[in-house]
Amino acid sequence: MKEYEVVWEIFNKCPRNQMRDIFIEEIEIEDIEAYLKNKFQGKDVSFEKTVAADGTIIYDIVTSQMKQRCSFTEI
Repeated sequence: MKEYEVVWEIFNKCPRNQMRDIFIEEIEIEDIEAYLKNKFQGKDVSFEKTVAADGTIIYDIVTSQMKQRCSFTEI
């Protein structure tokens, strides 16, 4: 298993409010995609994966017409 710092961002849909909810946690998991499928279980969800130059794995997520992002940085 690998240990990651996870930053979960929920983007605000209101055009005049640019703030977003941000949650940070450290987790130990084997499979990131299985973790995300479990996290958003039962919802209509789409994922788009990107790997940054520093190795951070970023998933842009759309669920319930709301944009979210989970960034996984290995510790």
